[in-house]
Amino acid sequence: MSLSPKQASDEQYYKLILAEKLHVDEDRIKLINIRRKSIDARQRAVRINLGVEVYIDELPVQEKIDFKYDKVDQKPSVIIVGAGPAGLFAALRLIELGFKPIIFERGKNVSDRKRDIARIHREHIVDPDSNYGFGEGGAGTFSDGKLYTRSKKRGSIRRILEIFYSNGALPEILIDAHPHIGSNMLPGIITSIRNKITEAGGEIHFNSRVADLIIENDRCTGIMLSDTTLIEAEAVILATGHSAREIYELLYEKGISIEAKTFAVGVRAEHPQILIDAIQYNQPLRGPYLPPAIYSFAEQVEHRGVYSFCMCPGGMMVPAATAPGEMVINGMSPTKRNTAFANSGMVVEIRPEDLNEFRHLGVFAGLEFQRNIERLCFALNGQSQFAPAQRMADFVTGKFSQDLPESSYHPGLVSVPLHDKLPKRIRTRLQEAFKLIDKKAHGYLTNEAVVVGVESRTSSPIRIPRNEDTFEHVKIKGLYPCGEGAGYAGGIVSSAMDGERCAEAIAGNFRLRS
Repeated sequence: MSLSPKQASDEQYYKLILAEKLHVDEDRIKLINIRRKSIDARQRAVRINLGVEVYIDELPVQEKIDFKYDKVDQKPSVIIVGAGPAGLFAALRLIELGFKPIIFERGKNVSDRKRDIARIHREHIVDPDSNYGFGEGGAGTFSDGKLYTRSKKRGSIRRILEIFYSNGALPEILIDAHPHIGSNMLPGIITSIRNKITEAGGEIHFNSRVADLIIENDRCTGIMLSDTTLIEAEAVILATGHSAREIYELLYEKGISIEAKTFAVGVRAEHPQILIDAIQYNQPLRGPYLPPAIYSFAEQVEHRGVYSFCMCPGGMMVPAATAPGEMVINGMSPTKRNTAFANSGMVVEIRPEDLNEFRHLGVFAGLEFQRNIERLCFALNGQSQFAPAQRMADFVTGKFSQDLPESSYHPGLVSVPLHDKLPKRIRTRLQEAFKLIDKKAHGYLTNEAVVVGVESRTSSPIRIPRNEDTFEHVKIKGLYPCGEGAGYAGGIVSSAMDGERCAEAIAGNFRLRS
């Protein structure tokens, strides 16, 4: 049913409307379960669409959402490299299927990782093993936990949401059209998932960087850690995320095939949230019954896609470099999405054939392009985690910004003529895209907004090819490339689903061999 924001805000309002629609007395309605909730702001008057289950004269049998994890400490073991969403959800599914997961994570647990992230903000020191990208939970732990994906073919989205809910996420994630958990809640949820894994007999080893894969007769039989410890297992899942560049280099050195793929690079665009609300809701103030507005834009400029990525309403920008000497910007939001700012990646599609200047590097051309632009932006800001920035309208017109607006980004911003410094293939397409977007969302292109460099980790420029029947690497048996780092996912939910599918493939392949 379609309601006004106020009508949708409280059951006392929509219960009466439902009673009238169903031609029953209001007191006969015993329960209303909201199954879906979305916002329609296409017309001048914003509407809330609710999909509901209504129980008349009786209450349903309430089904408790629970997942059973039996003891697996004596079961066949599977190594998982990386404790991000793909690795953690692979581990949970392996336990359900009767396997013992052993996770090796180069970074630290959530509590220790928080301290290293605080040092990035305060002291501009980036620990290459513990930062916004590496550590327990992966990049997802310190994001706003967006839980939607365009792909429904990888597995059950509902199941992933229910697992998050059973580990502490709010029930709203089960009904919202664009659910998110919130950066303040994610660390506790990740800790709960870890506890379920270890209570069932699985293992998680932090500060454990994988230095080598053990390959015998084109089969992966285990790993070697950086301290030369060898661990053997039935299979190895590579779930290292899109920033673990050393893994691609290791695979290449060992003659294990990898391939170049399309990725995207651009900037973070930050507006006052009140401005985005006015644009998206077609009213000066959003009022008390609407959430901070989101947006999604996509344009074609010079035969390449330019699009918004990881939009964070009521959020903040954060320093997401994974090594010293890099400048990488990301965004996140707390559960309430209650800051004064809205930010989003605005990125340009980069195809392997676009990188002729790096063609001598072969499959690593995209990786080197990423590195170059991150190092450039680090140098532009005085070689610290201050971020190079420019007012948006100034960026489009090619004018140096004499000052910058207030921003959510801490450590802070430095005024830099990004219109002159970013690679031409990126800056010209962004400039044109901002003009096109402003025609659809008038007021978007403004000097109240700021663009910040650089948003470069939308996805990996490299894919690790696998057999889609067995999920094993195309040449190496027992090696399961998984998640964003393998090029088969893009976000928390799709990575989690890919982790589950790899676990299921391992179980199926194991039974075939037994």
